[in-house]
Amino acid sequence: MIGALRDWADRFVGRGTAAVTVPPLDGALKPNNRLDEAPRGIQADQPDDIIVANGTIFYSAASRLFQVDENGIGVVAFEATGTITALAVSPAGLIAIASEPGGISFVDGGVATVGQQAWTCVTAMAFANDRTLLVCIGSTRNTIGDWQRDLLNAGKSGEIWTLDISTGAAERLARDLAFPNGIVVEADGNIVISESWRKHLMRLSPAGKRVGQVMEDLPGYPARISRNSRGGYWLSLFAPRSQLIEFVLREPGYRKAMMAEVAPEFWIAPALRSGASFNEPMQGGALKQMGILKPWAPTRSYGLVVELTPDFEPVRSFHSRAGGRRHGIMAAVENGNHLWLASKGGNEVVAIELTHPGGLR
Repeated sequence: MIGALRDWADRFVGRGTAAVTVPPLDGALKPNNRLDEAPRGIQADQPDDIIVANGTIFYSAASRLFQVDENGIGVVAFEATGTITALAVSPAGLIAIASEPGGISFVDGGVATVGQQAWTCVTAMAFANDRTLLVCIGSTRNTIGDWQRDLLNAGKSGEIWTLDISTGAAERLARDLAFPNGIVVEADGNIVISESWRKHLMRLSPAGKRVGQVMEDLPGYPARISRNSRGGYWLSLFAPRSQLIEFVLREPGYRKAMMAEVAPEFWIAPALRSGASFNEPMQGGALKQMGILKPWAPTRSYGLVVELTPDFEPVRSFHSRAGGRRHGIMAAVENGNHLWLASKGGNEVVAIELTHPGGLR
């Protein structure tokens, strides 16, 4: 009863979860042009996930798994039966591939073994050990291609599963999640997931018990998480938050009418790319002045990856802003002295040369 009264009061005065404010990009998240200043990468058809296996970069695009050769060219390593939605690599180098349709496959020496259970809307995966695969199900009500609809319907049907790859046995660890979209296992065995629609990172125990938040009120919608060489992590944020979207998310009647009457590409919702049509929702003079796009212009899409300490404190970030082209960063992995990123909105796999935040590697 107290919680219901608090929620009503928050909605009445516009505070708490009913507020439409958006956290600023400052401190370690101060905007820059590092993503757009990086050298030309590998052109790909909406690359979605990226991993390092035995020192080699692999990335997914549509139904194909590509391997980056010694010349920096993507070579087809495997073709799935459907669109690849997530990748993971075990400590022993076994690659897991989730595709829709198709389920989960395991690639070992060029041979694919299809898992024993059908899986849909798999957004991210991570190996807890050589035998156990952790699987994020973004939504049990919508397909992965309907992620905008899931957000606009306040979806919270996501789940976390464990899969024993030797027996095919699966067990659900957590449910009622708001589009889990990234997962990483900590050194102590705890699990950290990104919940995109709640804009936070949450820690689970190995048994799936919710321990607490490790990051909250992020300025964008978080995607995948990967480890770095300094004991910390790389966090990708695939789209920015905005006051306009936050306002629409609090108007159920308007959302329903918009989804019923407007084409999905023109919904007031986060996007992986923008600026292709004058029909897109925008805020007039806030975008351009005398024909020039403002660097601080509000945008439906953005490119952002953040480096975190082992305690999940931001250290630095790489951006592609409103006028940039490398938007929709779905995943980032470190390999040697380079950070590799999958820009789904920019149709490109990008490599950024890394230096330590203090100037040293």
